[in-house]
Amino acid sequence: MIACNGSGNGRDSSAAAILTQPPYAQLTDSLKKDKVPDRAGLYFRRGELLSHNDRHELAAADFGKSWDLKPDELTGARFASELTITGQIGKAIRLLEDCRKKFPDNSSFAATQAELFIQSNRTQDAIAVYDGIVRNDSLNVDAWYEKGLLLEKKGDTPNAIDALRRAYRITPVNTYGLELALLYADSRDPAAVAVCDAILRKDSARDLPDPFLIKGIYYSNTMQYKKAIVQFDSCIGRDWKFADAYLEKGIALFKQKEYPRALGSFQMTVKVAETDADGYFWIGRCYEATGDKQEAIGYYRQALLLDKQFTEAADRIKHLE
Repeated sequence: MIACNGSGNGRDSSAAAILTQPPYAQLTDSLKKDKVPDRAGLYFRRGELLSHNDRHELAAADFGKSWDLKPDELTGARFASELTITGQIGKAIRLLEDCRKKFPDNSSFAATQAELFIQSNRTQDAIAVYDGIVRNDSLNVDAWYEKGLLLEKKGDTPNAIDALRRAYRITPVNTYGLELALLYADSRDPAAVAVCDAILRKDSARDLPDPFLIKGIYYSNTMQYKKAIVQFDSCIGRDWKFADAYLEKGIALFKQKEYPRALGSFQMTVKVAETDADGYFWIGRCYEATGDKQEAIGYYRQALLLDKQFTEAADRIKHLE
């Protein structure tokens, strides 16, 4: 007995029942014949129909059969996609490795495999894939950029800078430049200012706030606080809701012990971003610095409510209590 869901959503239908219904029935009947000129093509077409109708497990099975019969690039890509959709990540990674060997000139298989490694928290494996891509194509800007982001995530700042610098040289777009400039700023490298200035020179609309923020971070990291505040104000001038600019400006003022001005900047942080735990934490720091311990504890608790992993806020509460 085969149950068939008349509504067409197929939740209670068996695979056999689904494949004998329109729009799959004609292809299924053709596949039952002994002599079929293009069996792989029929499986592929049925897989496409199944995928279009969100029957992804069945689609993956059909693409797998098509791949076994005729392993071409298009089938490999569609099979890998369906395996990913159905959560068969390990199988998709192995398939993509096979595709890379069969079709070494097609870099999309390597890029997709790297993405799946990232999803699986296999960062080093993903980096190794990007290394292979740039060995074969040193101008593959996407591989350099993605490799740089992964290295940054790992904390390997020098190599991350190298990868992002290569990406920016190949294609000097703002996304690559700002990511590179931020790493320079965090490393206290004055190249941060040069990259940001280059981006600003090309900003004919004069609407980019990020280069000013990054320049401010560089100046703040190198204890040039007055210069930093000028940059943060320029950032806010272009986007008055830029919470990070208020936060960084407040930190620069706090480090100069200008607590009332710092407090005002942190209050603006939480005004434009009510769930910014850092803003509440630094308001607490201002109150603590001016001797109002109970008020400080209240703001540290607010920071913890927003971010339960905010250990520094918990430590300061413990210290004050």
